[in-house]
Amino acid sequence: MKIKTWARLFLAVALVLAGCKGFWNLPSGSGGGGGSGSNSGFFYVANGKTTEVAGFYFAKGSTSLSAVPNSPYSVGISPVALAISPNGGFLYASTSAGIFAYSINSSTGELTLLNNSQVISADAAFAMTVDSTGGWLVEAIPGTGTVNAIPLDSSTGLLLSGASEQTVSLPSGATNVPGLTVTRSGATNSYVFAALGSSGIAIIPFTSSTSGNPFGTVRTISPKNSNGGDTAIAVDLTHPTLYVGETVAVSGSNPGGLRMFTIGANSILTEVSGSPYATGGVGPSAILPATNYVYVANKTVSTSSGGGGNITAFGISTTAGTATGLTAVTNGTISAGIGTIGLAEESTGTYILALNAGGSPDLSAFTIGSTGALTSYATSATGKDPVVAAAIAAIP
Repeated sequence: MKIKTWARLFLAVALVLAGCKGFWNLPSGSGGGGGSGSNSGFFYVANGKTTEVAGFYFAKGSTSLSAVPNSPYSVGISPVALAISPNGGFLYASTSAGIFAYSINSSTGELTLLNNSQVISADAAFAMTVDSTGGWLVEAIPGTGTVNAIPLDSSTGLLLSGASEQTVSLPSGATNVPGLTVTRSGATNSYVFAALGSSGIAIIPFTSSTSGNPFGTVRTISPKNSNGGDTAIAVDLTHPTLYVGETVAVSGSNPGGLRMFTIGANSILTEVSGSPYATGGVGPSAILPATNYVYVANKTVSTSSGGGGNITAFGISTTAGTATGLTAVTNGTISAGIGTIGLAEESTGTYILALNAGGSPDLSAFTIGSTGALTSYATSATGKDPVVAAAIAAIP
């Protein structure tokens, strides 16, 4: 894809990206401590306009962001997607020039650019995630109609010597992929799930252990309504459940909805009774499952509701360990910022982080109350505004 074309897609697509994170370590779903116990875990933000990746944490008891050593890190080209390996050792940043790889210092969070400061792949991915083995970087490039898997050496974070990129074709018309997630390798079901916009969702068998093509035959599920589309996707492996954010899923001035599917044998998806659930926005842009709750970001709400972005919390109902439905948390919707596009939980389980592409602020941090409702903890810029924040990723 030509760089000019890719750049034109940046502003349009950045607003539907959710930070492209995997859901290997699920949020605890219990209250945070307001930073009183220890420093938070490290997390990273892609700042599109300032062409930087910035690393942060909350110091013990502080409501101000602390930068990791030598942050921000200049990329020179707008980063639009981030992914972190499940062992927390490597970060991948996608740009129009390709994908850069960084090692992460486990003690300080500092990033070190690998591969002699060259990209490890020329792919300009807008959505990507690392599988649970650390052996594959799964990605999608706008306009290609494919999902790709880049083989990695899990010990170095670089390309696996002698291996080649693998690909699987999506159904006709599914040219853009706003979101990707991958289940754990070795689980009963190992699959890639992809949000395909108006084409619905794709269910793709994925075999991490193969030395060949890890993808199997693609199946799809259409949007609830033909004039809607799927914009965000996440897997909760505790139950297990697939969550899909969809536009035009419910009636009203804020028609965004959250669809909920139980994942059965051979990845047979069964939509639960009551799905889709109204999320209080025009369309979900990010989903963060927790043990007892699930949080949904809406990049915008109707002007009659005040505009801006928000986060809505749902409690998860279960029977014998199987998720059976959702219940809106009392006072569970909270404002986040303009164009809320990404959610992450830092590794201590203290804070849920919301990234806002339109700023006001760039980053909102929340603690989790005993009912699952979020309480605002801090807000901050993530660089010299306006940064046009594009993605967020936290060390598991």
